[in-house]
Amino acid sequence: MTIDRRTLLLSASGVLAAPALAVAQDFPNRPIRIVVPFPAGGTTDLLARLFAQRMTETMGQSVVVENRGGGGGSIGADVVAKAAPDGYTLLFHNITFPTTTAAMTLAGRPPHDIDRDFAPLSLGANVPLIILANPAVPVTDLKGFVEWAKAQSSPPFYGSTGPGSFMNLVGEVLIREGGIRMEHVPFRGAAPLVQELIAGRVQLGGDQISTCFGHVRSGALKGLANVASRRAGVLPDVPTVREQGFPALELEGWNGFFAPARTPAPVMARLQREIAAAARNPDFIKRCEDVGAEPVGSDSESFGVMVRAQYAKIRDLVAAVQLRPE
Repeated sequence: MTIDRRTLLLSASGVLAAPALAVAQDFPNRPIRIVVPFPAGGTTDLLARLFAQRMTETMGQSVVVENRGGGGGSIGADVVAKAAPDGYTLLFHNITFPTTTAAMTLAGRPPHDIDRDFAPLSLGANVPLIILANPAVPVTDLKGFVEWAKAQSSPPFYGSTGPGSFMNLVGEVLIREGGIRMEHVPFRGAAPLVQELIAGRVQLGGDQISTCFGHVRSGALKGLANVASRRAGVLPDVPTVREQGFPALELEGWNGFFAPARTPAPVMARLQREIAAAARNPDFIKRCEDVGAEPVGSDSESFGVMVRAQYAKIRDLVAAVQLRPE
């Protein structure tokens, strides 16, 4: 009895697919952890907890958030890169992911490779990024800050969520394009950065708008520029960087899910469906909108395309200013 090649290949693929299908049908059978690579209290942490709460309700298993801050987000990301590719350990990161990775790659010590070590899972939410100043700085926009910084006898301080982070890149681009001097002060996350910015120990900073739009409305902070391509509904009076003549700084802010590379496709599909379902829930949408976030829950392919395109742009900016982790 002879078996043709096509029949043999189809049989073999069925054998190989069977374990993956069995895993997917049994998934999840224990708690899932979402690693947030920043301390508690920032936008990424807040959104991760909203997703975790909703997914716990719909998946029949606990979904818990684990904060692993440090290294501009690289420490927590590395935890997920080295985790078992089974869907039980996920990364919830933001624009700092490509920024930090590009900076560490330029320095010759990449902690991981976004394409090799991670599988993009879903864009969780769009969240605009905003550049902020302490109210004592006598300016109202980014152009004014550049002129003010030029007139100072000693360099002002700018804060970021860590070496190689989004605000670290913004600060170095401003130094180059504005012809100014500034000193970098890294923090372990957005919450301590915002606290020190309000206290006046650093003059310039930035974060996702969710963390700080209340402080801008109250006058505790000044919103100098929105980094996105359009103004934010929660802070419509804050102009974009492009409007102020700094188009190189235009970057869309986001928070998204990643799984370890080689996570089975059926497991990825189940997780993506759960994330998308959470993002469509009316109560979830309102809670996100209350903090200036726009829930998305995209498919994995479009999220991967977006991350790779943004990484390419950020990599060029990082190389242009020679941004390196300190």
